[in-house]
Amino acid sequence: MQNEKITDFTEGSIPRHLVAFALPMLLGNLLQALYNTVDSIWVGRFLGANALAAVSVGFPVFFALIAMVNGITMATTILVSQYFGAQQHRELHKTITNSIILLTILGVIISIIGVVFRRPLLELINTPDEILEMAMTYIGIIMAGLVGMFLYNVAGAILRGFGDSRNPLRFLAYATVLNIILDPIFIFGLGPIPAMGVGGAALATIIAQGISAVLSLRYLYVQSGLLHWQPGSLRLDWNLTKLTFRIGLPAGIQQVLVSLSAVVVNSIVNSFGATVIAGFGAGSRLDQFAFMPSMSMGMAVSALVGQNLGAGKPERAAEALKWGAILASGITAIVSVIAMVRPSILMVLFTQDEAVLMEGSRYLRYVALSYIPMALMFTIGGVIRGAGDTVATMYLTLGSLWIVRVPLARYLSSIPELGVGGVWLAMALGTCMGFIFHLLYYRTGRWKEKVVVQRPQESI
Repeated sequence: MQNEKITDFTEGSIPRHLVAFALPMLLGNLLQALYNTVDSIWVGRFLGANALAAVSVGFPVFFALIAMVNGITMATTILVSQYFGAQQHRELHKTITNSIILLTILGVIISIIGVVFRRPLLELINTPDEILEMAMTYIGIIMAGLVGMFLYNVAGAILRGFGDSRNPLRFLAYATVLNIILDPIFIFGLGPIPAMGVGGAALATIIAQGISAVLSLRYLYVQSGLLHWQPGSLRLDWNLTKLTFRIGLPAGIQQVLVSLSAVVVNSIVNSFGATVIAGFGAGSRLDQFAFMPSMSMGMAVSALVGQNLGAGKPERAAEALKWGAILASGITAIVSVIAMVRPSILMVLFTQDEAVLMEGSRYLRYVALSYIPMALMFTIGGVIRGAGDTVATMYLTLGSLWIVRVPLARYLSSIPELGVGGVWLAMALGTCMGFIFHLLYYRTGRWKEKVVVQRPQESI
């Protein structure tokens, strides 16, 4: 494997590796956030608050349906990084091929489920009648294009397992630029292309995702040589699939728990009306920019920990946590200050509606209190996941969301003096407790016992 972008994390400076690996991922996550945010900006500024609410209300349903697959892509990164660290190249290439086939099958199945059941799912979360049809149009088109998104994500997961975060960034940049160009064309119409409103925003997104997937797979097969198509290889390896699910299923369940908690929280928010939904939708789009540094650092820590544990170097995993926590929390602190002091300067990107601006700003001020604990939680979680201990992170997430956030959101929002502000407060408190749960588990050291593969001692 001569790909120049592959990085061996088992030697050299840990902070340098983290920065070099996390920076392209941070830029990629920012592009991904921009990718999702562009739809909301066009829709909110030009189609109105109801259209913005329709685009926003469908996202929890969308993420709930794809959450399990996110665990499979996470398992792919863990297996690739550990097989690479252990220098087991045959299993490494089998993992790459098998993951691509598996994600294609899952993409088709989940697309069908999402398109067929979108109405009852939207009704289940109390979607207001005035935005239901628009929400159905948007989420239906997005769900129909899932295969492209899944294939891009699994290609990125493979490359990150090798320490290559630059090429996933490059392919995402192409998709983002294309989405920005296509959005106004399909939303407002141009020449023979009719104006499609919120449906046009969704169509622009899935076209851009599909092209990104094609470019990613072409790179894996043609340029990097990491993907090997051979006679008989285009079928699932059941043993490897079971291993992928054993690692990915707890991570997927964790993602489902996150998504379902968001669905429950959104159903509470939806009961306060379209204006609050629009403010929450715009605020949460901005909110994700605060997540980017810590998410990127957590993924960098996972890849570095996976390679080093595979190579039999656990001391470098602890060093990765220290530097990851310092870097992630330092950057996040800056974002926290902006969100708490001047949230309105960001909200005006989406809307001029004063009521929507006020509610979105209120949301950001509450949740900004939890940004630094969130950064530390993602970093610690990166270590635990890098070891392959995805069951632990599942239970830790279960505790922070379903024992803290969801019950508190229901209770606090019922207090008249707080109203929907009780939901925002519950979200911040749930994140803070999640950090405490992760820290306590990390200190037990049990995650060190969960390594999937390790290089034989005589070969080190």
